[in-house]
Amino acid sequence: MTTDPLRLAVVIGSVRDGRFGPTVAGWFASQAAARPDLDIDVIDLAEVPIGGVAPSMPAPAPVLEALGELTPRLAAADAFVVVTPEYNHSYPAGLKNVIDWHNQQFHAKPVAFVSYGGISGGLRAVEHLRAVFAELHAVTTRDTVSFHGAWECFDGNGQPKDPVGPAAAAKALLDQVTWWARILRDAKATTPYTA
Repeated sequence: MTTDPLRLAVVIGSVRDGRFGPTVAGWFASQAAARPDLDIDVIDLAEVPIGGVAPSMPAPAPVLEALGELTPRLAAADAFVVVTPEYNHSYPAGLKNVIDWHNQQFHAKPVAFVSYGGISGGLRAVEHLRAVFAELHAVTTRDTVSFHGAWECFDGNGQPKDPVGPAAAAKALLDQVTWWARILRDAKATTPYTA
């Protein structure tokens, strides 16, 4: 068993202009960074220009270059927190494309979710993502952080107007994802996972 800090990748799933994801992810990453047992890597998918190029298609040089930078970061993560909005009752297409390009990087690793949106707070996107990550042999945590009417939940400094509830939810999520990450990391050190 190792006591080294866990590497947590916080993935910003929206790539649209005017997106709210960086605000939510910035707040969450600051919550996670306060924990001494975690090293945080914020991965903004807007900086990974793979567009609609599917894994089965020949990839142009810019896509291969972007993947060459992203893939090792995903592989190095012990756990993931996906920050996702809800678009039409589901998650963003850019997020799905990045997931489709990366399969084994998620094997036997925990994935947690921070969602945001209107009345549902992005929870319908999370339910769809759970099935996708199960196919990738990942373990999703039960607890989430969800912002309903997210645009009214944050102040001009990117902080929740009512910080107590979100901070408690973030702590519960981080406790779960780090528990799974440590257990799975230790298990893979003695018994490699095969899919």
